Amino acid sequence: MFHVAISQLTTSRCELPEEITQLAEHGFDCLSLWRAKLSDLGPEAAASLLTQAGMRVSSLQWVGGFTGGDGRTFAESIEDAVEAIETAAAVEAPVLVVYSGCRGGHTRAHARRLLVQALQTLAPIAGAAGVTLAVKPMHAVAAAGCSFLTRLVDALEMVEDAADPAIRLAVDLWQFGDDPELLRLLPRLAAVTAIVQVADREGPPTAELERLPVGRGSLPLESLVLAFIDHGYGGDFELDPVGETVVALGYDRMLEEARRVADAWTMAVEERLLWSRATAAVWQTRRLQFRSAGSRRSQASSQTVSRG
Repeated sequence: MFHVAISQLTTSRCELPEEITQLAEHGFDCLSLWRAKLSDLGPEAAASLLTQAGMRVSSLQWVGGFTGGDGRTFAESIEDAVEAIETAAAVEAPVLVVYSGCRGGHTRAHARRLLVQALQTLAPIAGAAGVTLAVKPMHAVAAAGCSFLTRLVDALEMVEDAADPAIRLAVDLWQFGDDPELLRLLPRLAAVTAIVQVADREGPPTAELERLPVGRGSLPLESLVLAFIDHGYGGDFELDPVGETVVALGYDRMLEEARRVADAWTMAVEERLLWSRATAAVWQTRRLQFRSAGSRRSQASSQTVSRG
């Protein structure tokens, strides 16, 4: 199935009650929450609003900084992450997005050890709360201050090595939608990805982080989304355009465009599913016909031998 969420980062100027109303008006029932916007309202009040509206949460964003690059100690980052896990559980967010933090003066190997240590510490807590930690790699151009994980394969191998169901990936197609490694790694990525984030762009990623609405850039987003589904990914796709284009469009028009995209992709998924079922039915019919023909030939041969 195809499930679409809208990120609070996209509608950053709205408060949660207004966001819920706007999303419902455009036929969306799933929202990715931003911790900064929950801080004033509180998780319990937010959970109540979401439940009353029948609005589901796809993820909570974000935790990280375990390498100390943002000025916090390792222990402080762990404490913050534990609080975020509790918040995620309170609002029934199944996924908590994790940024590794930058190298922070460490060697890459030591930065990796710090992240692995943090994940090992947090995974049992997250698992017990029903929350998945989704590690998010970032393109090198956009990763300054946020992540030393700038290659998909490095993040993928880290998650695979962890072999823990509470540790998964967040794959951002804005970051890696034209990365040659993406399609090669897709069968492995789909197996360990908890959330897929979707925004468009023209040209390579930039430090300005202008995330265009789908269809206003050049990334092959529909084919990538369908490829994820074909390889067994069954989670949410979060639409999260951010930047001047979204501001110029206004939230209402942006959500209208997002609704058209979601409907078109839903139809494409359903068509592929119908085609797959039809193809399977054709092959099943041919197998039965082949077996039946083989059985008739065997009977005819047996009768010939008997008459002989």
